[in-house]
Amino acid sequence: MTDLLYSQTEDDLRSAVRSLLAGRRDTPALLAGAESGTPYDPQLWAALAAEMGTAGLLVPEQLGGQGASHREAAVVLEELGRSVTPAPYLTSSVVATEVLLGLDTRSGPVADLLTALASGRSVAVLAVPLPTAPGVSHERPGPTGTVTGVADAVAAQVLLVPTGEGLYAVETEAPGVIVEPQVPLDLTRPLAAVTFEGAQGKLLADAPTSRAAVDRGLLAGAGLLASEQLGIAEWCLEETVRYTKERHQFNRPVGGFQALKHRMAQLWLEVVSARAAARNAADALATGSPEAALAVSVAQAYCGRVAVHAAEECVQLHGGIGMTWEHPAHLYLKRAKSDSVALGSAGTHRAVLAELVDLPGPR
Repeated sequence: MTDLLYSQTEDDLRSAVRSLLAGRRDTPALLAGAESGTPYDPQLWAALAAEMGTAGLLVPEQLGGQGASHREAAVVLEELGRSVTPAPYLTSSVVATEVLLGLDTRSGPVADLLTALASGRSVAVLAVPLPTAPGVSHERPGPTGTVTGVADAVAAQVLLVPTGEGLYAVETEAPGVIVEPQVPLDLTRPLAAVTFEGAQGKLLADAPTSRAAVDRGLLAGAGLLASEQLGIAEWCLEETVRYTKERHQFNRPVGGFQALKHRMAQLWLEVVSARAAARNAADALATGSPEAALAVSVAQAYCGRVAVHAAEECVQLHGGIGMTWEHPAHLYLKRAKSDSVALGSAGTHRAVLAELVDLPGPR
């Protein structure tokens, strides 16, 4: 029977990541970075990815990684979601890494790139729009063109570019590559338009292998995105409960009013269910379950809505302060809304789920 409880190793990893994030990133710095358009903290990323070794959790030990599983990576993403930390962990350490693991890792270029990602020395991003879902066509027809909405491209040194010929690794500093920042809803996960004008890259795999590998990366990304959404929802619920205990009105805590108690109790039930769905998706990916696609679609069909609801309640139940720039609630709402369409919307995953269980919806 699947054990969805956190292991001692996972709890220790959580404590370490939470301690690091608490000590290196505070709300004023987060807001300042979001406002400036450069939210990344290189020192924080170096500590998280390289010193702590989280960038290599999914990479085998023989390639310089930790040889861990998706369950451990999910714990890291929960904590990144709880702090809305601007870091290319989902895009590089999960999606791009899983794409490369779907190729021949004995190949020199693939092995070298995986080793660089595991060490935290390099960041790679799959050059597809953030809303791209597993199983959706993602190939560019040729060596020229523009891909919009590529998450974390501004932090990447390498772009993994799927084309009709196969998968290429293209350096962002290579001639013919233009990475132009776009204005995102979520200021903590920058988007960019990537233009290729005859850029040269290394061919990593042929087209059939590339398609399977990219789908593998997107599936893992969608499954572990649910853990980030869980982290968002948990922080929003905990912060709302804390605030309503301290905020007094009519000489009593506002959290004591029955209507607010009911809303927070309902949200708690949703968060508990989201935790079960997210943990199930992470475990299915970790064990290579034949029902991994089903678990991922269940998680994405549910967790995105819960994260958005938790963030909306957080803003509303904080009253006036929740509407201000100085309070981080708006960052959680924007991340939750952005995540709700990332790697496939809830509607997309419900449609996939209906097909997987042979219960197609109305046309």
